[in-house]
Amino acid sequence: MKIIGVTGSSGAGKTTICAILEEKYAAHIIDADKVAKRLTKKGTMYLNSIVEYFGIDILDNNGELKRKELASIIYDDEEKRKALNNLTFTYVVKEIKENINNLMDKELIVIDAPLLYESNLDKVCDIVIGVIAKEKDKIDRICLRDGIGEEMAKKRLAIQLNDDYLKDRADYVITNNGDLIELEEEIRKIGLK
Repeated sequence: MKIIGVTGSSGAGKTTICAILEEKYAAHIIDADKVAKRLTKKGTMYLNSIVEYFGIDILDNNGELKRKELASIIYDDEEKRKALNNLTFTYVVKEIKENINNLMDKELIVIDAPLLYESNLDKVCDIVIGVIAKEKDKIDRICLRDGIGEEMAKKRLAIQLNDDYLKDRADYVITNNGDLIELEEEIRKIGLK
């Protein structure tokens, strides 16, 4: 079994890289964002911990997390962002590690995690791929994907690890400037098969 971590800032193209790994290399993908969303469903311990810190106003009338509101809070307040990250690392990292333990029969597991280094999940990976892209491409992708304005997209990117950090730390760096054939070639160079 080989574990690959895929990380990079929002809009860099982690999902695209993971899709290629899944389709072409039969990788099992563990998406940290999807795990976090699942663990913040109504009545979960993770959501209860978020409410305990941020207050009941973070929930809608149905008791579900107001994600956009929480996002706008943490992008403007470093202390609150760190608090949310600590909660995330407690619950989401534990769940990801449990998922890995249940997938021992898989040849290739990929952890798609924007906060791979911050959460120390890089320590469970055999290889870390850092995905980078032009700033404008990242902003355009974030705006399109999340239906937000350019200023909010820039705020998101400003608090995330920059490309230089990934170039220094990751085992492999893939530049995603839009060409799928080039991406597939970059992945092929890693020598997974």
